[in-house]
Amino acid sequence: MRTPVNTFRQAIAAPGAQIGLWLGLADPYAAELCATTGFDWLLIDGEHGPNDLRSMLGALQAVAPYPSHPVLRIPQGDTALIKQVLEIGATTLLVPMVESAAQARDLVRAMRYPPQGVRGVGSGLARSSRWSAQADYLHEANDSVCLLVQVETAAALAQLDEIAAVDGVHGVFIGPADLSASMGHLGNPGHPDVRLAIDTAIARILAAGKAPGILAVDETLARHYIGLGTRFVAVGVDATVLARGLRSLALRFKPADAAPRAAATGY
Repeated sequence: MRTPVNTFRQAIAAPGAQIGLWLGLADPYAAELCATTGFDWLLIDGEHGPNDLRSMLGALQAVAPYPSHPVLRIPQGDTALIKQVLEIGATTLLVPMVESAAQARDLVRAMRYPPQGVRGVGSGLARSSRWSAQADYLHEANDSVCLLVQVETAAALAQLDEIAAVDGVHGVFIGPADLSASMGHLGNPGHPDVRLAIDTAIARILAAGKAPGILAVDETLARHYIGLGTRFVAVGVDATVLARGLRSLALRFKPADAAPRAAATGY
């Protein structure tokens, strides 16, 4: 059995947008449902979603039979955690709050086996190599992983060219929410100053030969970023889509002032 080619890594290396969906419900059953809906990629959120290693494994297993490529976001760029999520079978990682080229280089090394990196060797007992069924996994793994780094503060944008130039970084994801907060526009990622910063960042990432990515749940903004050449764009969040759909359904049958309120119990 050969180590599978990372089709997402191949896709974002070429022009055209891969359309994705954010998975924040932290439930494998919900992840499988989303995998049947036609998105190119699905983001399993371990930073803001209530996921742990076991539930991320469940989501990877649930999505595996379907064409949607799983991208796993870990809570931080920790070398030991990167080793664990690679061993449960993740091949594309999104790492938040990358602030410098030095940090990006450390992440590249964490994802690669020696001599190119420092990843620990233990795939024989792990899902990553399908328990050694992929006989050449150790020699092919470095070429099958994909690293996406999140640049999401004004300070990180100042280092963007250096971060994007790091060999082994395949995509740079712009985090509009945190970026807008760092620029003094908390809760307003559509502010003109933030949009200008994002537009400029997308051009800089493309100029470096890397793939820009973003989350844009506003359709107008999403289409704008796609038009600028963004290679991977998440256009929705499962929890938000569910909440809005259910609220809309309830309001068709119940008056707005009849919506349930949390009890004031203090816990």
